[in-house]
Amino acid sequence: MKRFRSLSFAFALLLCTSVAEAQPPVQVQLRRGGRTVVRGGQPERPDSLRNKRDSMQMAAILLELDSLQQTDFRTDSIALAALRTDDIRTLDSTTQARLMAETPTASVTRKPLLKKGWFMSDSMSLSKVCWLSTVLPGYGQIYNKQYWKLPILYGALGTGLALYIHENNTYKPLKRQYEAYTDISTVRTPELNALQTRMIRSNTRRQLYLGLTVASYIYFIGDAAVSYHTNDVSSVKKATTLACIFPGAGQIYNRSYWKVPFVVGGFASMIYCIDWNNRGYQRFKKAYSLLADYEQNPDKYPDGPTDEFHGRYSTDFIRNLRNNYRRNRDLCIIITGALYILQIVDAHVDAHLKDYDISDDLSMNLEPLVDYTYVPTLQSNRPVFGFNLSLKF
Repeated sequence: MKRFRSLSFAFALLLCTSVAEAQPPVQVQLRRGGRTVVRGGQPERPDSLRNKRDSMQMAAILLELDSLQQTDFRTDSIALAALRTDDIRTLDSTTQARLMAETPTASVTRKPLLKKGWFMSDSMSLSKVCWLSTVLPGYGQIYNKQYWKLPILYGALGTGLALYIHENNTYKPLKRQYEAYTDISTVRTPELNALQTRMIRSNTRRQLYLGLTVASYIYFIGDAAVSYHTNDVSSVKKATTLACIFPGAGQIYNRSYWKVPFVVGGFASMIYCIDWNNRGYQRFKKAYSLLADYEQNPDKYPDGPTDEFHGRYSTDFIRNLRNNYRRNRDLCIIITGALYILQIVDAHVDAHLKDYDISDDLSMNLEPLVDYTYVPTLQSNRPVFGFNLSLKF
């Protein structure tokens, strides 16, 4: 620091000296008189090379300041750069070029250029990567440069989808046969029982294959979000994104494992209630349509009503049951949507509170305050009373 002050003082002294000496002597400016000193038969002339010597000395001082700036005074780069800019104007072109080549600003390392583009960019946001992975399975793995996961992704998706299509083609004819048989008669026979058993088993396998396909699809979208490291995205955004992709994934990412059974159990219960009420709705809807058609056209049914209850219940009663099942199904769908939003909010808040300080250092202190304020009208100090509130966190 002392060295820096001495150099600054020398620089200022040299600058003042150069300005003072740049003026020609007063004796030269005036007309030569009888007492004018003449040396060698001619009057004294100003040194024409003095400005260049001063500029070289100034350049040496500035170079030394630059070296000090690089070593010990990095924080004062703005002030030194401003000083250097003002002084460089007085230097010749050669010295300016030398200084500009050796200034620290010329050697600043630049950041590598980012890839630009809508489809593939180094600065792409996490939400955009997830949306593109939803439309194009495997995009997230390509963006994260995890190419070895692509065969697993496409293998699981292709296998599950092929098995689902095959089993669906087996299930649909069985369902049509069952519906055609029950439209004629609902009497339980060995043929009907065997047909229903085959249909239920085929439907179970079809749902398992569909679940495998959807699970692998959702898993790889979540994997793209977890493996995303560009721009150092916060854990809060990752937890929220994972909760949006699949219920319970945000809680797993936050390591709140005790919440996962509640979230998964709640969704499983709601899905079961939706399916159960939907099956009841479809059952009584079919019975109501058959009974209503029988009441409007009794001549078409000489053997009586063909619904599964064979006319034991009235049309109004079956219609009320149908409406109740439909209302319960719609209510369960609304509750499922609310549960989905609730677990997203929980994952978001929980990720925020992971870094929240809950130590004993949190405190609040309230104490009386007495101060004195100068009042110009009274020309004296006046006491002021109040309270001082301090928060420590």
